[in-house]
Amino acid sequence: MIRIGILGDIGSGKSYLAKSFGYPVFNADLEVSKIYKKNKKVFLRLKKDLPKYFNIFPVKKENVIKAILANNSNLSKIIKIVHKEVKKKLKIFLYKNKDKKIVILDVPLLLENKINKKKDILIFVFSKKSDILKKLKKRRNFNQKLLTKFKNAQLRLDYKRKKSQFVVKNDFKKKTIKKYVKDILDNILK
Repeated sequence: MIRIGILGDIGSGKSYLAKSFGYPVFNADLEVSKIYKKNKKVFLRLKKDLPKYFNIFPVKKENVIKAILANNSNLSKIIKIVHKEVKKKLKIFLYKNKDKKIVILDVPLLLENKINKKKDILIFVFSKKSDILKKLKKRRNFNQKLLTKFKNAQLRLDYKRKKSQFVVKNDFKKKTIKKYVKDILDNILK
């Protein structure tokens, strides 16, 4: 099984690229929202560590945002609790797809949480900052302070780029992404 990890800035188009390969995708953001809705154990740990923000199950996104914005250490506490469960979900995903030729890992903190393996193929998605900001501002819950906190929790982009075997310059056009995907797959599968 070839594991492809997608790296890049928040809003750079990582999830869109991941889906464009046509192989099974592990989307960590989607898994996190499922964990907040369905995992009572995670809720109880959040409630224990951050009782001021978590007292109703299922976990509401607004409470997560309030907790993160209130204190610099809250984000790392939340990540520590939630990412244990994300890693479990990833293991299940990998097991279910063990017979697939390729799987795509759309995990924002792939390198930070040491989820990647040495043999993983890493793709860095590069987009212009102005394009990213324009796209992010269209999101319903856009919050500049929250965005800054998330960026601070991540490794520097130039480091992620250096670690990657491929760089995709995303201009947010379907045709461009299709070409990159074809070229990367041709390169990997040759």
